[in-house]
Amino acid sequence: MARQLRWSPEAVEDVESIARYIERDSSYYARAVVTRIVQLVDSIPEHAEMGRVVPEIRDPEFRERFVHK
Repeated sequence: MARQLRWSPEAVEDVESIARYIERDSSYYARAVVTRIVQLVDSIPEHAEMGRVVPEIRDPEFRERFVHK
């Protein structure tokens, strides 16, 4: 069964900050990065166990996935 995902206000602010930062150089790339972030986040409910366990937390319920390396 898929899990439900809710964006926290802090997460939304973070994505907006990322977009503003990138947009200083390129609005095209700002949109592209935000699109990739949203696509990845949208896949989390169906693929909640993808990604690595966050090393600092060491709890399998907390995972991290990277948009850009």
